[in-house]
Amino acid sequence: MRVFWFLLLTMVVVVAAVTLAVVGGGGSAVLQEVEPERLTDPLPANRPVGRADVEAMRLPMAVRGYRMTDVDEALGRLGAELAERDAHIAELESALAGAQATAVNGPDLFKRPGEAPAAEDGQQDWEDGR
Repeated sequence: MRVFWFLLLTMVVVVAAVTLAVVGGGGSAVLQEVEPERLTDPLPANRPVGRADVEAMRLPMAVRGYRMTDVDEALGRLGAELAERDAHIAELESALAGAQATAVNGPDLFKRPGEAPAAEDGQQDWEDGR
């Protein structure tokens, strides 16, 4: 019978303590409001992103993985810079192709002054009547 009264008294004390903690927890909240974790070292805004920037970037963790807004922002920035670089490379390749075409079809740099331009073999034979 003593065990019954001991268990009953223990249960009452535990229920009272939990009730007091939940209902009358004082002036402060049980858990403090914590500022959400943010990206501490974002990609540089004043210069192009380099390989070292991407390797040094650490995205903050959330409850179920990474924070989607931070990942979306980083991937959007990287995608935009890659597209810009691809466009610049295509522009430079186009300019190089134009310069090479001009050099191939341009003036003969090995011609001596006063000498007629060298015709191709087929064209020279045609002019000679052969």
